[in-house]
Amino acid sequence: MARSTPSESVSVKKVALASSIGASIEWYDFFIYGTAAGLVFNKLFFTNLDSAVGTLVAFATFAVGFLARPFGSLIFGHFGDRIGRKKMLILTLFIMGVGTVVIGLLPTYDAIGLWAPALLVLMRVLQGIGVGGEYGGAVLMAVEYAPAGRRGFYGSWPQVGVPAGCCWRQARSAW
Repeated sequence: MARSTPSESVSVKKVALASSIGASIEWYDFFIYGTAAGLVFNKLFFTNLDSAVGTLVAFATFAVGFLARPFGSLIFGHFGDRIGRKKMLILTLFIMGVGTVVIGLLPTYDAIGLWAPALLVLMRVLQGIGVGGEYGGAVLMAVEYAPAGRRGFYGSWPQVGVPAGCCWRQARSAW
């Protein structure tokens, strides 16, 4: 991808803001899962286990998303170079959204047995791949559009989205 210059039509401030907002949305979905894992997933997906063990297993499914992140960065980094980062960033948002919606619609362990936790883990892998691809792509896009002396500053904007997504989740649960 050719490096942008400030004279081009795309504003580096818009790119920085968009990458931050994208990261915020992705991480909001990612962190909301942690809340659900701690509160209800042991009761919905791991009822065949002791309550404490079910909670630990629910948190293990939370960890699965973190373990999948490097694969997302590899996959979407590869295709971002070939197809374009913007297309890949939109796709990662879609993947994360689909994973989140499907998790919300999953039948429980009582309804479909072991398929419920298996599908939960599969959707968590999907979420991890999505957030891994989004984060790396957002940083690269922000840096590619940044002026030469400000690449570190603009490259930090996606990181602003991570705590923003977490804080948004905290604020929403307080309401």
